[in-house]
Amino acid sequence: MLIMTGASASGKTEIAKILIQKHGFQKMITYTTRPMRDNEKNGLDYHFITIEDFIEKTKQNFFIETTVYNNHYYGTAFQDAATDKVLIVDTFGANELFERLGTKAVFFYLESKAEIRKERMIMRGDRLGDIKKRLENDAIFFQQKNMVHIDYIIDTNTAGLDELASKINLIYQSHQKKQGSL
Repeated sequence: MLIMTGASASGKTEIAKILIQKHGFQKMITYTTRPMRDNEKNGLDYHFITIEDFIEKTKQNFFIETTVYNNHYYGTAFQDAATDKVLIVDTFGANELFERLGTKAVFFYLESKAEIRKERMIMRGDRLGDIKKRLENDAIFFQQKNMVHIDYIIDTNTAGLDELASKINLIYQSHQKKQGSL
């Protein structure tokens, strides 16, 4: 499983889309209690559920990892984990996944300057108040020192999305081959 983490608007979602469209990955559709954005679809972008449903699923040990980010719950179902999947999580989710999966997953940390991420959030139509809050939260939570394990760090300021996705795919495939040869 290819796992990406990074601050808001660091390029995770767009790179994941390219990995799925051009490199044969499948999207791991996670669960969330946050409101759906205008351009999102339930069951395609996330499984949007109520807080009550999320808590019930957590009690039933449905999730391999869960986290709370910007006052919303997020979780990944055990049944959806597979090597051909790409998953986007926050640092807490990545840490929990590393504890459970270890080297069965490859962890990418995507970094990007705050000014560039702010511009990206404005371009995608996020509200200024939400942008400010995300940037503040990200400055606290998305620090490399908060990560238990990172296999690769990718600077998303240095290249276009297609090039970054190809680079991540090549690194992932190479990593998988090395793992298979142990």
